Amino acid sequence: MSVTLQRIDSADFANYREGLIVLLLDAVNDGASIGFLADLDEREAAEYFAQVHAAMTDGSLLLWVAHEQSRVLGSVQLSLCQKPNGLNRAEIQKLLVLSDSRRRGIARLLMQAVEQEAATRKRGLLYLDTEAGSDAEQLYRHLGYQCIGGLPDYACGPDGIYRANAIYYKTLARPN
Repeated sequence: MSVTLQRIDSADFANYREGLIVLLLDAVNDGASIGFLADLDEREAAEYFAQVHAAMTDGSLLLWVAHEQSRVLGSVQLSLCQKPNGLNRAEIQKLLVLSDSRRRGIARLLMQAVEQEAATRKRGLLYLDTEAGSDAEQLYRHLGYQCIGGLPDYACGPDGIYRANAIYYKTLARPN
C-alpha cells in the first residue's frame, strides 16, 4: 500500500479527527515531549484537536495528514504568524508518525509538503523546536535545518521529567 499525503481543510477535519487522536495518544505513550503528560486521555486529546480545528478555521494553522486507506499514519502542523511584522515566518508544530509506521519516510514527506506550502505562501523562515537529543534532530539536520541552541529544562516529557529543547530554523527565501 502507498501513503497518501494531503493538507486537510477545516471542512474535512472531522474525517480525520479520530485518527489524529489515536496518533497523538500513540506519540505521548511512546514518550514524545509534545506538550502532554502520560495521563493524556481521549477527552483531553479531543479538546486539543478542537483547538486545532478552530485555528484551521480562522486560517492561522494548516494541517497535513499522511494516511494509508483510512488509517492516519502521521501529521504535521504549520502555524502561520499573524503579526504584521512576521508574515515571513511560520512555526512547524507536532510532526508525528505512528510508532509502528516510522522509518518509512513519512516524516520527510510531511516536512517537504510543509516547506512547499510555506514557500507558496511566502513564508520564507520556518522554525521549530524539539527535544534535545531526540531522533527528530537527525531528520531536521538532514533536511537542512540549522540548530541555533536550546533552553535547559524547557519542558517535561510525558514522564514529568524536564528536558532541554533544541531550536531549529530553515530559510526558504529572504523577505522582499
